[in-house]
Amino acid sequence: MAKDTCDGCGEQVKIAGGIANLWTLDSDSTGGMTLKFDADGTEHFLCFECIERLPDDPSEEDVAALRNE
Repeated sequence: MAKDTCDGCGEQVKIAGGIANLWTLDSDSTGGMTLKFDADGTEHFLCFECIERLPDDPSEEDVAALRNE
């Protein structure tokens, strides 16, 4: 299983699927998702805990604020 770093808290997050799970019956799930902001075109991978800490209609500045908490 692959991992990626959360842009909010810096923790390693599991990413399900891909070649690692091709030959197994593992049902692991991904621990986050990528958010894309249309206003500035940036993308950020965040764990689900960090996503829950974001306000409604978040912006790049809200993601940056997660790093400083």
